[in-house]
Amino acid sequence: MRPMNSISSAPTATRLLSLPNILTYARIAAVPVVVALMYWQSIIGAELWLRWVALTVFIAAGLTDLLDGYFARMYGQQSTLGRMLDPIADKLLVASCLLMLAAEETIRGWSLLAAVIILCREILVSGLREFLAELRVSVPVSRLAKWKTVGQLIAVGFLIAGEAGDRVLPVVTPIGLTLLWLSALLTLYTGWDYMRAGLRHVID
Repeated sequence: MRPMNSISSAPTATRLLSLPNILTYARIAAVPVVVALMYWQSIIGAELWLRWVALTVFIAAGLTDLLDGYFARMYGQQSTLGRMLDPIADKLLVASCLLMLAAEETIRGWSLLAAVIILCREILVSGLREFLAELRVSVPVSRLAKWKTVGQLIAVGFLIAGEAGDRVLPVVTPIGLTLLWLSALLTLYTGWDYMRAGLRHVID
């Protein structure tokens, strides 16, 4: 007869290494790769083609955000770990790239305000979720919030292309900055939506 701990550990290992979770792990692992490529090109001054490599890795990481949820539903592999790590992976990817883009001054001037709005909202909502979790209150991710994440990823993608993209199409960076502002406005709206839902439980 198999030991009890062997029986219980097998399903746990299966959940940890399910395809949706592996895709989420890959998105987290892509964060330092994208940042390193951007740093190497912009700060150290390497060849401009590295921006395309960074963009390729970023797009691949962004696609895992769509695929992990799709496979989780298809194969019935939703898990508590996946629900926790998925938004964390998104925030790490977007926040790290925004900070790097600000450091290299692709995002500068008034556009920095859009980046600050996005970062502050993500921190506030994460804190609110943690507080509500202690009250055993779950605040599900809205469809609009998912579109907000998609908008942020597209805006950051244009900005990662940056100068390399401008050499192909001169409006790549301006498009990225415009999309960043639109994402910031959508981020504010969805953030207020979460705050309003959460505050009801706080006041009660």
